[in-house]
This record gives sequence, structure tokens and C-alpha cells, in this order.
Amino acid sequence: MKDLLAEYRSRFVESPGVVAYLDGNSLGRPLAASVDRIAAFATEQWAGRLIRGWDEGWLDLPLAIGDELGRVVLGAAPGQVTIGDSTTVLLYKLVRAAADRDEGRTELVIDRDDFPTDRYVLEGIARERGLTVRWIDEGDVTPDRVAAVVGPKTAVVVLSHIAYRSGFLADIPAITSVVHDAGALMLWDLCHSAGVAPIDLDAAGVDLAVGCTYKYLNGGPGSPAFAYVRAGLHLRQPIQGWLGSRTPFAMGQGYEPADGIRGMLSGTPPIIGMLAMRDMVALIDEVGLDAVRAKSIALTTFAIELADSRLPAARLATPRDPAHRGSHVTLDHPAFESIMPKLWARGVIPDFRRPDGIRLGLSPLSTSFDEVELGVDAIAAELALVS
Repeated sequence: MKDLLAEYRSRFVESPGVVAYLDGNSLGRPLAASVDRIAAFATEQWAGRLIRGWDEGWLDLPLAIGDELGRVVLGAAPGQVTIGDSTTVLLYKLVRAAADRDEGRTELVIDRDDFPTDRYVLEGIARERGLTVRWIDEGDVTPDRVAAVVGPKTAVVVLSHIAYRSGFLADIPAITSVVHDAGALMLWDLCHSAGVAPIDLDAAGVDLAVGCTYKYLNGGPGSPAFAYVRAGLHLRQPIQGWLGSRTPFAMGQGYEPADGIRGMLSGTPPIIGMLAMRDMVALIDEVGLDAVRAKSIALTTFAIELADSRLPAARLATPRDPAHRGSHVTLDHPAFESIMPKLWARGVIPDFRRPDGIRLGLSPLSTSFDEVELGVDAIAAELALVS
């Protein structure tokens, strides 16, 4: 199969012993440019400038990189995106702030199949604030199913753009419109879509968004997450750290939040953790998200075709329609958990999600069609041995 992006695979660091890496939706491969950037930072800036680095640009990085990410990946104008904290912490900040905005709105809405962190954070906030969690039960998250749950008591709706298990791709503009019609705020979790699917937060009128940077943004293990807050939306986030104050170096009494997205900051920014994603954002900018998405569709289509022919006993849990599919494919079979160690021993690295799903996470700029075929064939071979 013709791979129009094949030339870009050489920019990633090879992994000895790995013949098929099919888990880019959990942790992206490092770029060679990032290895060089981090090494240079340690010697030239950290060692070379020491504490002076804070005054020479380090403190500006959360917003500067946020603007880059907003322009290239999120469809966000400057001044609306910041980097820092984990997805969990940023989700808490934004949901708690949104829930506190209108005391008459006492309900939080989320999909019961959403990622555990998202559900747990909402349940915790509901317990803290005496609110109610309204659940969207079973099935793909569509505008009609959201409309059936939201209403005059809804404060904020939290949903994933791409479902972490099935890979279902939700309709951001349509669902956001439904939520706004109910007078509520819309927060999108972009963890499985940022960097691999076109997103236009500003055009869709999205209020809030969060996402991690170690999947398709290749920021490295534990790299900090990002937060988006629509311009003009005034929220007071609950974790009042020094860097989010209006005058952080005044060290005065009493907290007064900074205006705009800077008010979402709390503590000292994780400088080293932000460096690698700059290289991936630059690469996506060079290639173009439309080209990335086109290869994503081609890869997932190829994986489904291979599964149909070579893994007939497995059940496809991912939509066949590419318009409703992200960049990973989930296949279910009761024997999959038992064969995972054997696949890893072969150098084939997919992902497993209970109760019985193998996820093939296909990162368009670093995954080849040959890897996909080799991986599916390895699954078929190991499955045959336990049948």
C-alpha cells in the first residue's frame, strides 16, 4: 500500500527489538529532534544559565507552547491554551470552575463509558459541591443521546472526542451546539484526538478542553497536559498557586487571579516536560493535519480489513465508518489477555483493555502499513496456538 508519509518515519528514534509498535495512542515514539533538544537544554540552558533561565524565557513557555499547539492542532487563536499539570488536575480545575459559575445549575453530565479519570473527577466534584452526576448510558455519544440528558440544571458536560476503548469519533460542533442550547458549558477531552484528527475549537464554539501530550503529540512519559479556555469566558479555578496570580513576583497577601488563560496556571511549570512536544507540533505543522488524518483513516481501514480476513473469531469494537473512527482499532476476543506477553516477546506491542480488547494504536507519522500487517499476523499466530 502506498504510504505518502513514509519519509517521516526516519525522524523517530528506533526501538531495538520492536518489530511492530501498535500503541502510539498510549505513548508516542520519541523524535530524534527531541533527544537533541532535551540534551542541549540540559547543557546549554539548565547548566549554562541556571536560575537566570526563568527570567530569560522559561516562565513564558506554558503560554508560548500553548499558542503553538492551539494554532497547529486545536484550531485555537492565541491566548486560549496553556501547558502544565496532568490531565487529571486540569480537568479538575476546569470542571470545578465551570460548576461554580452558576449555583442554579446543579448537574454534571458525562458518558458512563468515558475514561475512568474523567468519571472519577466528576464524581469527586459532585461530592464536594453537593451536585448530581447525570450519566449518558451505553453506546456511542451522539447529539441525540446528549440532548436526552442535558437541561436547565446542567452546569457542564464532559465528553471525549475519541472514545478511549472503541475509538468512536464524536461530532464536536453538533454536540457542543446541543449543550449550548441547554445553557450549559461544554468541555472536550482531546487526549485521543489531539495531533491525529482535525480539531477547530474556536469555530465550534467550544468552551473548555483538556488533553494529554504523550500520545500523538509525542511529549514523552508523563509530559504535561494542556488546557483550553474560550476567550471571554471568565472562570476562577480552584487551585490558587503563585504563578496564576496577577502579580506572581509581588509575593503579596491575598490571591488575585491573572486575567485570561494565565489564570489557569498554579505552580512552577514543568520546563523539561514541555520540550519534546514542540518538535512534534512542528512536524505536524510541516505535514498538515489533513494529511495525518488521511493516513490515519488508511491505516485503520487496513487494520480492519486484515482483522476481517485473518482474525475472524475476533469482534470489531470500533466503527467501520471512518467518519466516526479515531486512530485506533479495538478487537475483542476472550483469549487476548493471555497472549499479550507472547506478543511482547515477539516484539509486537499492541495495547490491552479489559475485559478482552486489544487496541491497535496507529500513529500516522511513525506507524507503517507493514507494522500493522506484521502485528495482525502475530496476533493470529498466537491466537491459533490457544484455540
